[in-house]
Amino acid sequence: MEMKEIEAAVESILFASGEPVQIDRICVALDLDRATAEQVLQHLTDYYSYERRGMRLLHIEDSWQLCSAPDYADAIRRAFEIRKPAKLSQPALEVLTIIAYYQPTTRAFVDQVRGVDSAYTISLLQDRKLIEECGRLQVPGRPHLYRTTRQFLRAFHLSSLDDLPEMPDLGGDGQMRLDESGQIIDSGQHAVSSED
Repeated sequence: MEMKEIEAAVESILFASGEPVQIDRICVALDLDRATAEQVLQHLTDYYSYERRGMRLLHIEDSWQLCSAPDYADAIRRAFEIRKPAKLSQPALEVLTIIAYYQPTTRAFVDQVRGVDSAYTISLLQDRKLIEECGRLQVPGRPHLYRTTRQFLRAFHLSSLDDLPEMPDLGGDGQMRLDESGQIIDSGQHAVSSED
C-alpha cells in the first residue's frame, strides 16, 4: 500500500471505532510495523491540527482516537441540543487530584488527606467515568482501590499520567506549608516564589 492509502485506512479504522484504538490493533489490521504506524498517526495528528480541521487525533497512552475539535464544541452542542456538562466542584477536583497523584488509593486515604468524608464525591466521579475501582487493598476490611480512567486523560487533554504537573516538594513531614501571602514554604523555611 502507498502511504496515502495507509493514512486513509488508519483514518477509516479510527473513525469507525468511535473509541480509542490501540496501536497494536492498527498494526495487525494493516500489516504495518509499529514505527510506520506511529509515523502515520503523527502525520494525521499534525494534519488535523495544522489545517484547522473539525477533527483532532488524540493520543491516549498506547491508543489513538478521533474526536471533534474543541473549537467547535458550542456548535456541536447546538446541533444536537446537548447540555454543557456541569463543571466539577472544588471537592470533586480535590478528590480527583488526590486519586490522580496517589493511585491506586483508597477512600480512607482520600478522606484522611481532605479531612472530610469523600464517599459522595467518589461516587460522583465514578458516575462520570473519571475514576474506577481497580481492586482491593490486602488489609483487614479489604477497602476498594481507585484509579483514574482513560476518560480522565481525555477530559484533561493528557496523553498519559506522566503529563500531570509535578507536585511541589512537601518537605520531610509531607505537609505543604504556606506563608501569609499564600506562597509555598519549602523545607528550608523560605517562601518559594513563582519566579524561582
